[in-house]
Amino acid sequence: MAYFERMRDQVAGVFSPEIMQQRAAAGWQMVSIEWRRELPDSEAPSEMATAEEIPFGLRISDDCKRLEVDPAENQVLLLMMDLLAQDFSYSSIVSDLNEKGFRTRDGRPWSRIAVFNMMPRLIEVGPRIFSSDEWEQRRLKFAQRQHPEK
Repeated sequence: MAYFERMRDQVAGVFSPEIMQQRAAAGWQMVSIEWRRELPDSEAPSEMATAEEIPFGLRISDDCKRLEVDPAENQVLLLMMDLLAQDFSYSSIVSDLNEKGFRTRDGRPWSRIAVFNMMPRLIEVGPRIFSSDEWEQRRLKFAQRQHPEK
């Protein structure tokens, strides 16, 4: 198994091709070049662009390259969707979530306002939830409760 050493050069001033030649002669291989520039005020990102929150039900993957489903938050979304589909009130949804030990992302108990604020996210994830195997199982259980003679 090959082992590699990594080194990062901080370039102060104008870049010189001689640095690359010196490193290559010492056995180093270039693996990346990072560029940066100061943004003019007209291109500066807005405060919202840099403070964008990760959508509820998702988390950053272990390799930090993508978002993936957060199982605990996804359970909250499924339960909310299930209860809404059964025409439960916000108060009933809040009670059910809190009784089952679910908390908001910041660790607080659910409130009617917090559930109401999740509506845009539920609309967004609805197609994924409705096409999942877990939703189909929930739908079948609900149908059996509604019509036990079948």
